[in-house]
Amino acid sequence: MKTLSENAAFGGTQGVYSHASEACNCEMTFAIYMPPAAKEGPVPVLWYLSGLTCTHENAMVKAGAQAWAAEAGIALVFPDTSPRGEGVADDEAYDLGQGAGFYVDATEAPWAAHFNMWSYIQQELPALVFAQFDLLAEAQGITGHSMGGHGALTLALNHPEQYRSVSAFAPICNPTGSDWGRMQLGAYLGEDEANWQRHDASKLMMARGFPTPVLIDQGDSDQFLGLLKPESLAQAMAAKRQAGTFRMQPGYDHSYYFVASFMEDHILHHAEILHGL
Repeated sequence: MKTLSENAAFGGTQGVYSHASEACNCEMTFAIYMPPAAKEGPVPVLWYLSGLTCTHENAMVKAGAQAWAAEAGIALVFPDTSPRGEGVADDEAYDLGQGAGFYVDATEAPWAAHFNMWSYIQQELPALVFAQFDLLAEAQGITGHSMGGHGALTLALNHPEQYRSVSAFAPICNPTGSDWGRMQLGAYLGEDEANWQRHDASKLMMARGFPTPVLIDQGDSDQFLGLLKPESLAQAMAAKRQAGTFRMQPGYDHSYYFVASFMEDHILHHAEILHGL
């Protein structure tokens, strides 16, 4: 693991690091914020998955999360959204290829060689950060924005034994029924839609639910509402009688201004659950 930068922030440390990834077969970069409480012992960790076109840096800089994480005594991990670099497949479309890994393990050419973000986020990167930082592996939460909200929900719903808390900002809720999903899932996973189902939060919510309360925030002025399909997840939560809150926030769009506005609520949501374990 290479240290790219480390900066003091809110009494803790904001670091950026890179490493050779076996899952993605390339060099990957991630950021981690360690709160001041980490100086006294291991702390819970919250994974933040970013959306289309983002790197590790967008949320690290724009989401305003470190101040609340410092106060709550939890670490934050900001992974990249896809493999990158020379030899990594890409596409002219902004919503496929580099910057658009969709948090799946690709099985189709040319993506399968590098696009294994599911295994990277769920297995490889945790193994690295738990070996290098003083974190509580039994106290993990996960959240994300847009494509990252999709990733957070699907990872948590498939692995509730690993992720004890989950939330999302404007997630892609029903990718098997949306243009933000069908094209990407088809490209990465092939035409058999049976292979897509574990990557659809609405379908997973309806089938499984989640053991702890779920928090979802969605702006009602989001320019991508038709692609995100929040109504599908809200209906699934209601039908499953899932504990939690789905909030439509008046006047908010899809930007990081929206994310930053409600970040405190999400940090506290995770902190309450993770510290209570």
